[in-house]
Amino acid sequence: MTQATLPRGATIGIIGGGQLGRMSAVAASRLGYRVHILSAEPEPPAQDTSRTITVGAYDDEAVLRRFAGSVDLITFEFENISSAGLELLASLCPVHPAGRVLAISQDRILEKTFLGERNIPVAPWVSVPDEETLENAATELGYPFLLKTTRFGYDGKGQFRIADPETLARLAPELPYPLIAEGFVDFERELSVMVARNADGAMRCFSVTENQHRDGILDVSLAPARIPVSLAEEAEKLARQIAEEIGLVGILGVEMFVSSKGTLLVNEIAPRPHNSGHWTMDACLIDQFEMHIRAVANLPLPDPFRHSDAVMKNLLGPEGMAMCGTIMEHSGLALHLYGKSTCRPGRKMGHVNALFPLGALPGPYGVSARLDEALQDLQKS
Repeated sequence: MTQATLPRGATIGIIGGGQLGRMSAVAASRLGYRVHILSAEPEPPAQDTSRTITVGAYDDEAVLRRFAGSVDLITFEFENISSAGLELLASLCPVHPAGRVLAISQDRILEKTFLGERNIPVAPWVSVPDEETLENAATELGYPFLLKTTRFGYDGKGQFRIADPETLARLAPELPYPLIAEGFVDFERELSVMVARNADGAMRCFSVTENQHRDGILDVSLAPARIPVSLAEEAEKLARQIAEEIGLVGILGVEMFVSSKGTLLVNEIAPRPHNSGHWTMDACLIDQFEMHIRAVANLPLPDPFRHSDAVMKNLLGPEGMAMCGTIMEHSGLALHLYGKSTCRPGRKMGHVNALFPLGALPGPYGVSARLDEALQDLQKS
């Protein structure tokens, strides 16, 4: 049964006022919608692109009720929000993606369980609710292995590499339980797929992206990923399966590893626009932010075809901002700044996209060899 679309002129509420909310608000305005931001922090980046902003706690019932009463539909730009607050909002106003989707993505144990029950390949893992269960994890997984907080981990935060029994014994008393232990994956590269789905069940995927990290933070994304076409198709198939089975309405980032044996393992999911999808802002006619707004508003989802090969590089802290002058002088680079008032080391201040002709100088998998050239240009800037 076809669901109703959100009428033009309606107000979309976005929980979170960071850069993803900022860029989502721009996309919403292009489609004729107004945006009301709910932010826990004063003067967030999204205030520059939104019609209205409310500053208040995400678990303050009075704030949430006022917010829900002022909008026609609610979405969110990050996962670290109150699931109880989202349930309250859902009782007052449509919320997409649904609270169930958020709850699964917020908790690594729920996430791994959801994926495993659907035969979606993941790395070996063990729940570690307390210090007494650490030895069991070491026995099951062997060394080295990773310990991760079950909630509120991002950009490498809340992760601990356990190389040997001595490291385990030293860290055990001070670790922030509960945790999840994951077997060490000998991976060739990291990938991500952005998949959008609307209430009518229509789905679209953006090109599979290859990601490179530095100090646990995404540094560079390359689109398309330098992998065989058959592996890219398999990655898209997994992303579509997850979106379908979780009941997604919105956009979902699915992060994966390519193992040394050439197989895919799903690492985690994020039901929102994603840092690794920022290249779409210049290399696609419809980017990830517009696709997200289209999906939550139940608008048509046309093919977001990639018209150029692309490399995205994050601009982190003072070092990244120091590149802006050179970037702006370069005719082949597109600069996107987030309007953050405080510049701290490691903080995402913006990103830059480099575009190259689609499929120019094909590499070994039919992927543009000029992606490497673009990456080198960015690193010289």
